[in-house]
Amino acid sequence: MNKKTRIILGVIVIAGVLVWITNIYSGSSKKTESVKQEISNSAVKLVSPQKFATLAKEKNAFMLDVHTPEQTHIPGTNAVIPFDKISENVDTLPADKSTPILVYCRSGSMSGKASTEIASLGYTSVYDLEGGTNAYKESNVSVSISPTTHDLGTVVYGDVATTTFVLTNYAPLPLKVIRVSTSCGCTSASVDKKELGAYESTVVNVSFDPAVHKDDTGLGELTRTIYIETDNPNFPSLESTITANVIKK
Repeated sequence: MNKKTRIILGVIVIAGVLVWITNIYSGSSKKTESVKQEISNSAVKLVSPQKFATLAKEKNAFMLDVHTPEQTHIPGTNAVIPFDKISENVDTLPADKSTPILVYCRSGSMSGKASTEIASLGYTSVYDLEGGTNAYKESNVSVSISPTTHDLGTVVYGDVATTTFVLTNYAPLPLKVIRVSTSCGCTSASVDKKELGAYESTVVNVSFDPAVHKDDTGLGELTRTIYIETDNPNFPSLESTITANVIKK
Protein backbone atom coordinates (compact mmCIF):
# COMPACT_ATOMS: atom_id res chain seq x y z
CA MET A 1 0.00 0.00 0.00
CA ASN A 2 1.57 3.27 -1.10
CA LYS A 3 1.65 6.49 0.90
CA LYS A 4 -1.14 8.17 -1.10
CA THR A 5 -3.49 5.24 -0.54
CA ARG A 6 -2.77 5.22 3.21
CA ILE A 7 -3.58 8.96 3.41
CA ILE A 8 -6.88 8.47 1.59
CA LEU A 9 -7.86 5.59 3.87
CA GLY A 10 -6.93 7.66 6.92
CA VAL A 11 -9.12 10.54 5.79
CA ILE A 12 -12.03 8.14 5.18
CA VAL A 13 -11.66 6.63 8.67
CA ILE A 14 -11.52 10.04 10.35
CA ALA A 15 -14.57 11.23 8.42
CA GLY A 16 -16.45 8.11 9.45
CA VAL A 17 -15.61 8.63 13.12
CA LEU A 18 -16.74 12.26 12.93
CA VAL A 19 -20.07 11.23 11.36
CA TRP A 20 -20.54 8.58 14.06
CA ILE A 21 -19.86 11.08 16.87
CA THR A 22 -22.22 13.61 15.26
CA ASN A 23 -25.02 11.06 15.00
CA ILE A 24 -24.58 10.03 18.63
CA TYR A 25 -24.68 13.65 19.82
CA SER A 26 -27.66 14.46 17.61
CA GLY A 27 -29.55 11.40 18.79
CA SER A 28 -28.78 12.20 22.42
CA SER A 29 -29.89 15.81 21.96
CA LYS A 30 -33.13 14.76 20.31
CA LYS A 31 -33.74 12.23 23.06
CA THR A 32 -33.14 14.88 25.73
CA GLU A 33 -35.55 17.29 24.04
CA SER A 34 -38.10 14.49 23.72
CA VAL A 35 -37.84 13.71 27.44
CA LYS A 36 -38.21 17.42 28.31
CA GLN A 37 -41.29 17.63 26.10
CA GLU A 38 -42.80 14.55 27.76
CA ILE A 39 -42.20 16.08 31.20
CA SER A 40 -43.79 19.35 30.08
CA ASN A 41 -46.80 17.59 28.61
CA SER A 42 -47.35 15.52 31.76
CA ALA A 43 -47.32 18.67 33.91
CA VAL A 44 -49.95 20.46 31.79
CA LYS A 45 -53.59 19.53 32.23
CA LEU A 46 -56.30 20.81 29.88
CA VAL A 47 -59.34 21.59 32.04
CA SER A 48 -62.94 22.63 31.41
CA PRO A 49 -64.26 26.08 32.38
CA GLN A 50 -66.13 24.50 35.32
CA LYS A 51 -63.00 22.79 36.63
CA PHE A 52 -60.95 25.94 36.04
CA ALA A 53 -63.42 27.98 38.13
CA THR A 54 -63.19 25.42 40.95
CA LEU A 55 -59.39 25.45 40.90
CA ALA A 56 -59.41 29.26 40.98
CA LYS A 57 -61.04 29.13 44.41
CA GLU A 58 -58.05 27.36 45.92
CA LYS A 59 -56.16 29.69 48.23
CA ASN A 60 -52.70 29.12 46.72
CA ALA A 61 -53.77 29.03 43.05
CA PHE A 62 -52.04 31.51 40.73
CA MET A 63 -54.17 32.66 37.77
CA LEU A 64 -52.36 33.96 34.70
CA ASP A 65 -53.79 35.71 31.62
CA VAL A 66 -51.45 35.26 28.62
CA HIS A 67 -53.64 36.75 25.91
CA THR A 68 -52.34 39.50 23.68
CA PRO A 69 -53.60 42.13 23.14
CA GLU A 70 -54.85 42.56 26.69
CA GLN A 71 -58.44 41.58 27.41
CA THR A 72 -60.83 41.89 30.37
CA HIS A 73 -59.37 39.48 32.90
CA ILE A 74 -61.21 36.72 34.71
CA PRO A 75 -61.87 38.02 38.26
CA GLY A 76 -59.11 36.95 40.61
CA THR A 77 -56.35 37.00 37.98
CA ASN A 78 -52.95 37.37 39.66
CA ALA A 79 -50.79 38.41 36.73
CA VAL A 80 -50.75 39.19 33.01
CA ILE A 81 -47.86 38.01 30.80
CA PRO A 82 -48.00 37.78 26.97
CA PHE A 83 -47.89 34.13 25.90
CA ASP A 84 -44.58 34.60 24.05
CA LYS A 85 -42.87 36.47 26.92
CA ILE A 86 -43.02 33.82 29.65
CA SER A 87 -39.29 33.18 29.99
CA GLU A 88 -38.61 36.91 30.07
CA ASN A 89 -41.03 37.37 32.99
CA VAL A 90 -40.27 34.29 35.05
CA ASP A 91 -39.84 36.46 38.16
CA THR A 92 -43.57 37.23 37.98
CA LEU A 93 -44.41 33.55 38.52
CA PRO A 94 -44.52 32.00 42.02
CA ALA A 95 -41.17 30.95 43.48
CA ASP A 96 -42.70 27.64 44.65
CA LYS A 97 -42.86 25.47 41.53
CA SER A 98 -45.51 23.20 43.03
CA THR A 99 -47.98 26.11 43.03
CA PRO A 100 -51.03 25.43 40.81
CA ILE A 101 -50.69 27.75 37.79
CA LEU A 102 -54.01 28.45 36.01
CA VAL A 103 -53.33 29.71 32.48
CA TYR A 104 -55.84 31.20 30.05
CA CYS A 105 -56.19 33.33 26.92
CA ARG A 106 -59.20 34.12 24.73
CA SER A 107 -59.58 30.90 22.76
CA GLY A 108 -57.04 28.44 24.17
CA SER A 109 -54.32 28.66 21.51
CA MET A 110 -51.96 31.08 23.26
CA SER A 111 -52.50 29.48 26.66
CA GLY A 112 -51.50 26.08 25.26
CA LYS A 113 -48.12 27.42 24.17
CA ALA A 114 -47.63 29.36 27.40
CA SER A 115 -48.56 26.35 29.55
CA THR A 116 -45.95 24.17 27.86
CA GLU A 117 -43.33 26.88 28.38
CA ILE A 118 -44.25 27.24 32.06
CA ALA A 119 -44.03 23.48 32.58
CA SER A 120 -40.59 23.42 30.93
CA LEU A 121 -39.46 25.87 33.62
CA GLY A 122 -40.14 23.19 36.24
CA TYR A 123 -43.70 23.96 37.36
CA THR A 124 -45.45 20.70 38.13
CA SER A 125 -49.14 21.72 38.26
CA VAL A 126 -50.12 23.74 35.20
CA TYR A 127 -53.78 23.99 34.18
CA ASP A 128 -54.72 25.24 30.71
CA LEU A 129 -58.28 26.60 30.30
CA GLU A 130 -59.92 24.72 27.43
CA GLY A 131 -61.62 27.13 25.03
CA GLY A 132 -60.24 30.21 26.83
CA THR A 133 -62.44 33.04 28.06
CA ASN A 134 -64.77 32.49 25.09
CA ALA A 135 -65.85 29.21 26.72
CA TYR A 136 -65.48 30.42 30.30
CA LYS A 137 -68.00 33.23 29.80
CA GLU A 138 -70.73 30.75 28.90
CA SER A 139 -70.72 29.08 32.32
CA ASN A 140 -69.23 31.65 34.68
CA VAL A 141 -71.02 34.96 35.21
CA SER A 142 -70.09 37.31 38.03
CA VAL A 143 -69.79 40.87 39.23
CA SER A 144 -66.89 41.23 41.65
CA ILE A 145 -64.34 43.47 43.35
CA SER A 146 -60.74 42.34 43.56
CA PRO A 147 -58.83 41.89 45.67
CA THR A 148 -61.32 41.14 48.43
CA THR A 149 -58.95 42.66 50.99
CA HIS A 150 -56.13 45.17 50.66
CA ASP A 151 -53.64 45.59 53.50
CA LEU A 152 -52.34 49.17 53.67
CA GLY A 153 -49.66 48.15 56.15
CA THR A 154 -48.50 50.74 58.67
CA VAL A 155 -50.18 54.15 58.30
CA VAL A 156 -49.02 57.18 60.27
CA TYR A 157 -51.81 59.05 62.04
CA GLY A 158 -52.27 62.30 60.13
CA ASP A 159 -51.32 60.81 56.75
CA VAL A 160 -53.84 59.80 54.09
CA ALA A 161 -53.35 56.37 52.51
CA THR A 162 -54.77 55.48 49.11
CA THR A 163 -55.27 52.29 47.17
CA THR A 164 -57.35 50.88 44.33
CA PHE A 165 -59.56 47.88 43.67
CA VAL A 166 -60.99 46.60 40.39
CA LEU A 167 -64.73 46.22 39.82
CA THR A 168 -65.42 43.75 37.00
CA ASN A 169 -68.72 43.16 35.26
CA TYR A 170 -68.01 39.63 34.03
CA ALA A 171 -71.47 39.25 32.55
CA PRO A 172 -73.14 39.55 29.11
CA LEU A 173 -75.35 42.50 30.14
CA PRO A 174 -74.35 46.08 31.02
CA LEU A 175 -74.10 47.14 34.65
CA LYS A 176 -74.86 50.33 36.57
CA VAL A 177 -73.24 51.24 39.86
CA ILE A 178 -76.08 52.64 41.98
CA ARG A 179 -74.19 53.55 45.13
CA VAL A 180 -70.69 53.47 46.64
CA SER A 181 -70.30 53.81 50.41
CA THR A 182 -67.96 52.86 53.26
CA SER A 183 -68.24 51.70 56.87
CA CYS A 184 -66.58 54.78 58.35
CA GLY A 185 -66.17 58.47 57.64
CA CYS A 186 -62.39 57.97 57.67
CA THR A 187 -62.68 56.05 54.40
CA SER A 188 -63.97 57.31 51.07
CA ALA A 189 -64.47 55.44 47.81
CA SER A 190 -65.47 56.19 44.23
CA VAL A 191 -65.52 54.44 40.86
CA ASP A 192 -64.02 55.75 37.64
CA LYS A 193 -67.07 54.60 35.67
CA LYS A 194 -70.62 54.14 36.95
CA GLU A 195 -71.81 52.30 33.85
CA LEU A 196 -69.99 49.23 32.59
CA GLY A 197 -70.53 47.31 29.41
CA ALA A 198 -70.48 43.53 29.17
CA TYR A 199 -67.15 42.10 30.37
CA GLU A 200 -65.81 45.52 31.29
CA SER A 201 -63.88 46.67 34.37
CA THR A 202 -63.36 49.93 36.22
CA VAL A 203 -61.11 51.17 39.00
CA VAL A 204 -62.41 51.70 42.53
CA ASN A 205 -60.43 54.49 44.22
CA VAL A 206 -60.17 54.34 48.02
CA SER A 207 -58.62 56.80 50.48
CA PHE A 208 -58.15 56.32 54.21
CA ASP A 209 -57.66 59.21 56.67
CA PRO A 210 -57.42 57.78 60.22
CA ALA A 211 -57.23 61.25 61.83
CA VAL A 212 -60.56 62.42 60.46
CA HIS A 213 -62.29 61.90 63.85
CA LYS A 214 -59.46 63.63 65.72
CA ASP A 215 -59.40 61.04 68.51
CA ASP A 216 -57.80 57.69 69.37
CA THR A 217 -60.50 55.66 67.58
CA GLY A 218 -58.29 55.98 64.50
CA LEU A 219 -55.34 54.17 66.10
CA GLY A 220 -54.31 50.52 66.14
CA GLU A 221 -55.29 47.59 63.91
CA LEU A 222 -58.26 48.77 61.85
CA THR A 223 -60.53 47.26 59.19
CA ARG A 224 -62.81 49.33 57.00
CA THR A 225 -65.33 48.10 54.45
CA ILE A 226 -66.22 49.41 50.98
CA TYR A 227 -69.78 48.73 49.77
CA ILE A 228 -70.91 48.83 46.15
CA GLU A 229 -74.55 48.47 45.07
CA THR A 230 -75.41 47.56 41.46
CA ASP A 231 -78.50 47.10 39.31
CA ASN A 232 -77.68 43.44 38.65
CA PRO A 233 -80.32 41.46 40.61
CA ASN A 234 -77.94 38.52 40.99
CA PHE A 235 -75.12 40.68 42.36
CA PRO A 236 -76.84 43.66 44.03
CA SER A 237 -74.29 44.18 46.83
CA LEU A 238 -70.53 43.79 46.81
CA GLU A 239 -67.98 44.29 49.58
CA SER A 240 -64.23 44.62 49.93
CA THR A 241 -62.08 45.70 52.87
CA ILE A 242 -58.94 47.58 53.70
CA THR A 243 -56.83 46.89 56.78
CA ALA A 244 -54.15 49.05 58.39
CA ASN A 245 -52.04 49.43 61.49
CA VAL A 246 -52.30 53.10 62.43
CA ILE A 247 -49.58 54.58 64.63
CA LYS A 248 -48.55 57.99 65.90
CA LYS A 249 -45.00 59.20 65.39
